[in-house]
Amino acid sequence: HGAEAPLDTVRFAPDVDDSILSKLVGSVGPLEGKRVLDLGCGAGGCSLALARKGAHVIAVEGSTARLTQARAAAEIAQLKVEFHHSDLADLAFQRADSIDLVIAVYSLSGVQDLGRVFRQLHRIMKPEAALVMSVPHPFSLMLELDADEQSTPYLTRTTWHDQAISWRASGDEGVTHVHQVSELFTSLIRANFRVDTIVEPEAVTAPAATRPPSVHFSELANWVPSSLVIRARKEGT
Repeated sequence: HGAEAPLDTVRFAPDVDDSILSKLVGSVGPLEGKRVLDLGCGAGGCSLALARKGAHVIAVEGSTARLTQARAAAEIAQLKVEFHHSDLADLAFQRADSIDLVIAVYSLSGVQDLGRVFRQLHRIMKPEAALVMSVPHPFSLMLELDADEQSTPYLTRTTWHDQAISWRASGDEGVTHVHQVSELFTSLIRANFRVDTIVEPEAVTAPAATRPPSVHFSELANWVPSSLVIRARKEGT
């Protein structure tokens, strides 16, 4: 992620102003003692940041390799995190109405059936609890940079093209499902969530940036948002 962010900062997206997005989490009040689910915790960065704020963190990850990394990071940091190796939609181990906040950083891009995940989250969240999630912005998945003119992007997919994109990076691999804004919004509403915030953060790059670009930075971020961040709250019971 380039230069290190503060250790208690939840990074929802690379190369954006963390203070703006942190307000989406801050709106739920102090995290001390709160039960927070980190859905798709990856290598554990967000889980550790939440634990440093005093939250009781339940971290779920489907990748054995990434979960091993996360466990090791928590041990080194001497932080207590409750880890679970599980499919992101298989949350039967968690009792109903027990979670104060759900964080999902880029993990839902690996899920095809969003409705199933959102229904499971609705079951385990307390009334009015918040879900704060980030995914790759669908616009950013439609473009590529010209091989000769690196600063000039061109369209490679239509906005309705929903075929998953395979990726490989740093010895890991997976697929990114393209979720349009309308699909995300409708899936949340049908699962009885109320969407109260949608953010399309602009990339912060040198000289305005306070840190160098991350390894994930692409010049495409100068043309379209690289990330889409949504906050939704549970309605009903």
